[in-house]
Amino acid sequence: MGAQKSIHARNAKIDFNVDLTQKLCGALLFPHVRQSSNPFSQVIARLSIKHPNLLGRNEKLDVLWDKGIDDFNILIAFRRPKPDWLSPQSFTIQHSVAPEIAVHGLPVDYFTRSGSGGVNLSRFSVGVDFNEPSTSHWSSKTSIKFEHVRPLNNEGHTINRDTDGFPITSSGRSYDNMIVLKQESQYAIANDDSFTKLNFQMEQGLPLLSNWLIFNRFKIVASKGFKLGPTFLVTSLTGGSIVGDMAPYQAFALGGIGSVRGYGEGAVGTGRSCLVANGEFTIPVTKELEGAIFMDCGTDLGSARHVPGNPALRQGKPGFGVGLGYGIRFNSHLGQFRVDYAINAFQRKTLYFGINGVGS
Repeated sequence: MGAQKSIHARNAKIDFNVDLTQKLCGALLFPHVRQSSNPFSQVIARLSIKHPNLLGRNEKLDVLWDKGIDDFNILIAFRRPKPDWLSPQSFTIQHSVAPEIAVHGLPVDYFTRSGSGGVNLSRFSVGVDFNEPSTSHWSSKTSIKFEHVRPLNNEGHTINRDTDGFPITSSGRSYDNMIVLKQESQYAIANDDSFTKLNFQMEQGLPLLSNWLIFNRFKIVASKGFKLGPTFLVTSLTGGSIVGDMAPYQAFALGGIGSVRGYGEGAVGTGRSCLVANGEFTIPVTKELEGAIFMDCGTDLGSARHVPGNPALRQGKPGFGVGLGYGIRFNSHLGQFRVDYAINAFQRKTLYFGINGVGS
């Protein structure tokens, strides 16, 4: 929700959109998530520019710019159409700067929140995506990109060590370079009574130069949902691991609304491996309103000590967490509004707010 304006100039369409609701409400509920006394620090402004026929051959250009007080992201994507028997290509350039809360954030208030650890990440990447034609219930995408990662402090100056003096990068220098080959495959099948989804991601760091990162990182997400009378049960299991070269910012972070609710972002643990299980039981109240009961749990499988510098140990993260709670879901034409009330293993309570499926 917010203000939106579209301008048509021949074949070009420019969309202006300022989204205040989700980030602002989150800031009002958690005014010190990033140790900021300004609730408007979570407001994000978005500018979207789309051209459907850039060179007269159905080439598409998308420019997306997000700007907040603490972070920003700009993405430029050029998509070139291909015959049906070839994979469509998308060339992308992206640059972002954001606080690195998940790994270097400092858990406070019995791990319910994560404050700034004084580390921000500047990421610049250039790459190409190949979307394979879907067959049956399977879809896949292959991408290769060059990525340059540079840590910054809160003043915007380049750093290579955290506040305790441990290296932030894998190379030990003020930046990391890597060429990443990524393969992602997804299986999905659904009907009125159930659904099944399986997502597999694998990233391989290619050693084109001797000082570039060499690693293999994989992640698997399996989810299943089915009706139980008028109610609906959704379960999911997420697992992953990384071998080879590794910077702390590449660790799997556990905790937060997309992982284990009741904890701050990354406050459960950060490790080379992870395992997260989620279960949510929804009960319809009216046509638009649903109630929910959920349970989340996650573990780093004892792998935190294998992350360079062992940031989880220095920050006192437990490495295992359980969150229980309940919430409401309100479905509207603007998307699904979600409110979750969670309790973690330390009996501390957290309130989450979110909006799903909002189109820009």
